[in-house]
Amino acid sequence: MAATPAPAVPTIALNNGVEIPQLGFGVYQIPPDQTAEATRTALDIGYRHIDTAQMYGNEAEVGQAVRESGIDRSEIFVTSKLNNNRLERDDILRSFDQGLSDMGFDYLDLFLIHWPLPAASDYVARWKALEEIYASGRAKAIGVSNFQPHHLRNLFGASDVRPAVNQVEIHPFLVQDELRAFDADHEIVTEAWSPIGQGQVLGDPVISRIAQQLGRSPAQVTLRWHIQRGDVIFPKSSSKDRMAENFALFDFELDQEQMTAITALDRAGRIGPDPDQFNWIPS
Repeated sequence: MAATPAPAVPTIALNNGVEIPQLGFGVYQIPPDQTAEATRTALDIGYRHIDTAQMYGNEAEVGQAVRESGIDRSEIFVTSKLNNNRLERDDILRSFDQGLSDMGFDYLDLFLIHWPLPAASDYVARWKALEEIYASGRAKAIGVSNFQPHHLRNLFGASDVRPAVNQVEIHPFLVQDELRAFDADHEIVTEAWSPIGQGQVLGDPVISRIAQQLGRSPAQVTLRWHIQRGDVIFPKSSSKDRMAENFALFDFELDQEQMTAITALDRAGRIGPDPDQFNWIPS
């Protein structure tokens, strides 16, 4: 059965001209045995951007869902990320090739360094390996995740290709405006992981009040805040109803007062690790 045509989702042009859908579906913490079904459901709802990672252990299932979806591969934007235990050039190239093979793809749309690991590895050397992958055409764009401005400056001074994307933790309790501005100044698109703060922001009275005013859910209000700020987001859910709710963001808008009120919730409330301190390498 052919999939339902996707409603229009805004795209953003990366610094090499590749277009990335602003709304995607994330598969973090979805068990591999549930990933294919969840991804197929997301694609049937209309999602055309899937975010996975080597670390998640479900690349193969994402590829299975894409191949079985009835949607042309060129219409689906797929991101994966380098695992933290791939530190040397040859191992990075092998792991990328293995991921492509597992997914059954000829290319990825976007491939990222997952964490800088500043005390555990040379992220500039790892970036050089990603540049090789990009030059080969097997990744349409390359970027980074969880990089701070000083990490990025180190890349700028030692590499030929500027990251297209920086994927970082952002939500109303951690708005990251300085980092977002740095990215924008250097033509790097900012992606927001954990866009609803693992659910922590949904009970906030400001967000609840705005949701009641608009007749929307707190999650929709929060995700719409991201969209209007220009963030790329990929909320995760295994529930079909929640996936559909998260996709229904393009028939309403927040006014400036509402946007400002949500941004003012910032409390530097990081949920995930501090990228300057996180140096975990899986065995």
